Amino acid sequence: MKLTLITLFFSVLCYFSGPKSGTASLDAEQTIDDSLLVKSAFPIKMGKISETYIAEKRHFIDSFYNKNINSPFYSGAFIVVKNGRILYEDYKGFANAKTGQKIDKNTPIHLASVSKVLTATAILRLVQQDNIMLDQKVTDWLPNFPYKNTTIRTLLNHRSGLQHYANFPGLMKKRWNRSKILTNQDVFNLLVQNKFRLVTPNDTHFDYCNTNYIILALIIEKATGLNYRRAMQELVFKPLEMNNTFVFDYDKDRETVTKSYRGNNIFPWDQFDNLYGDKNIYSTPRDLAKFDLGTYSPEFIKPELLQEAYVGYSAGKVAKPIKDYGLGMRMRFLPPNGEKMVYHNGWWHGNNTSFVPVRKDTVTVVCLGNKYSNRPYSTLSMVSSLFYKKKTEIETPVPTELELGE
Repeated sequence: MKLTLITLFFSVLCYFSGPKSGTASLDAEQTIDDSLLVKSAFPIKMGKISETYIAEKRHFIDSFYNKNINSPFYSGAFIVVKNGRILYEDYKGFANAKTGQKIDKNTPIHLASVSKVLTATAILRLVQQDNIMLDQKVTDWLPNFPYKNTTIRTLLNHRSGLQHYANFPGLMKKRWNRSKILTNQDVFNLLVQNKFRLVTPNDTHFDYCNTNYIILALIIEKATGLNYRRAMQELVFKPLEMNNTFVFDYDKDRETVTKSYRGNNIFPWDQFDNLYGDKNIYSTPRDLAKFDLGTYSPEFIKPELLQEAYVGYSAGKVAKPIKDYGLGMRMRFLPPNGEKMVYHNGWWHGNNTSFVPVRKDTVTVVCLGNKYSNRPYSTLSMVSSLFYKKKTEIETPVPTELELGE
């Protein structure tokens, strides 16, 4: 009886001393339990972290988060994980303000272009299975594809020169049907029918283009014999036990998914909302931490293959590049020594997202927002200051510039 009362007392104490909305506990002596761990589905070896380390990092993260991200203008989910141990997490705002449904650790949020990281990983898994090859021509899988030199690699690294599907209305003018909800196959058919001129010849310049990942999703479907939603489950989500992650189904999920806001207004759906590969994966910070942990296991993906994602292709012959792009992964080279930080940001409607795997420290930082704001992108400054030991202020990009101009 006495033991039961003591257990109850500490349970109540932990509940009221735990993280509240907008802040997190800084108690370094907190007992480790499952609620503070993100477990890898694959065997990986990572060292224990000291409570001193946790207290030091958590204090900095708490200060940064409450200064730069947490505000009435932010709604979303934030996490920092080291070796599977959650250093800090916070959830605030609404998945659906009308019904009062709050965002919590199990609430999937639209990843926007962070979806490209997962699509690229599915491609690498297919390469690992000897199903496809990185330098294979797209026409090997999609024979009617009109650009004969384009390869899977140049789709992944945005060096294909394909036209942005968002520019199709301007290219087609009066022939464009503004009421049609497009599918990936529709985008492919439009390329075949119109043979839009390339922005640049294949593999000559970097041009960030969502169309590339529309085509990659079709290749995944051809290579697996499954639709993209099922293929992503089989290749990535299910093996990593990403149980709150899924590909949006326009016909079935519109009423139930986490809403996307500008201010207090829900973003309306548009004709590009049924496209996938470049976006339209919903996930949680904990699931993305599981994904990142999985990349440390050769049983999930071989290190030498994963390394292909971190080779820069966009900077060309620039001696000291500031930024670069690999295979589904962005890079920044931090002054003064040009240390490489990898990440991917995203923007779609009111969703602003950031995924930053700090591989040299086995740390994962994720910030997902569902209310239009640049605040999630400030995680890059936090990571550069805290884990690269260089106080580097990284500009907060305007979403449209980030997606279309970087």
